[in-house]
Amino acid sequence: MKLFDLTGKRALITGGTHGLGLAMAEGLAIAGAELVITGTTPSKMDEALTYYKSKGYKASGYLFDVTDEKAAAENVDLITKELGDIHILVNNAGIIKRELAITMPIADFRKVIDVDLVGPFIMSQLVAKQMIERKEGKIINICSMMSELGRNSVSAYAAAKGGLKMLTRNLATEWAKHNIQVNGIGPGYFATTQTEPIRIEGHPFNEFIISRTPAARWGDPEDLAGTAVFLSSKASDFVNGQIVYVDGGILATIGKPSNE
Repeated sequence: MKLFDLTGKRALITGGTHGLGLAMAEGLAIAGAELVITGTTPSKMDEALTYYKSKGYKASGYLFDVTDEKAAAENVDLITKELGDIHILVNNAGIIKRELAITMPIADFRKVIDVDLVGPFIMSQLVAKQMIERKEGKIINICSMMSELGRNSVSAYAAAKGGLKMLTRNLATEWAKHNIQVNGIGPGYFATTQTEPIRIEGHPFNEFIISRTPAARWGDPEDLAGTAVFLSSKASDFVNGQIVYVDGGILATIGKPSNE
């Protein structure tokens, strides 16, 4: 179990105030990591820190936009001065705007690319500088099944997540010689507060997900924790440039035949 022990490690999780980011952060905390959470909404940050601390986890929060180069640089420097080195970076912050490609405003397309692709690059570049000096570090980019598949009305999101997959591989290529592992996690469809309204029996999308997923269920946020811990720990020291899809088997199959 020492392979997975994160005691003494400091993990920065962008967008770790709610949803899947919170679930992954909690998994890292259970494994012993100190949490550093970023977000842009004060109320969500307060709620998240209250939750983490109620569980006995060591957690700090910093409010800034990961697409703002100056703010990101200032806060990474502040975190390092106040708390110490960042050993693990989880690029989780992201947005999605659902609109058909033919009608999507260019400004919206650019915004999604900026948050979901440029933001992780900014944060990785900043944190990797100290990792290179230390000759050690873990970076995890939160990709998506849309890193591999297209879907109606998510052209910007798919473009960003496809780009994030290739950014992951390229950063791994450049930084592996410094003992930095850069990998990704591609979540499937998870039971979160955002999906709660459609996760009801009889809803067409709920039925689609259940039938399309070999595991025949939505993922629980906690299902991501183990993968996050593995990619943050010594157990993955020779794993680099990989995307681990935590999707209940969706990407493994073309789907159920109509007569099954």
